[in-house]
Amino acid sequence: MDRMFRVLAFWTGIFTVMFYVGDMNESALLFLVQTAFFLTVSYLKLSERMYMYIFGAYLTVFMIGFTYYTTFILQPGFH
Repeated sequence: MDRMFRVLAFWTGIFTVMFYVGDMNESALLFLVQTAFFLTVSYLKLSERMYMYIFGAYLTVFMIGFTYYTTFILQPGFH
């Protein structure tokens, strides 16, 4: 399971670079933090159960943040 967190760190790192190249600095910073989180957790040598608990907590926090963003911050409209 620690290798899967390294895979998640790799892909969030790729997204970090792409957002930075695309001049989307806020998104790049958000994904850089996620990359650091996944990479740090991957080297803690935790049990499989603990990795699953951490991933479940991550998904819960993501869904709460995404729902808040799309409901209260994202403004609908046409450009």
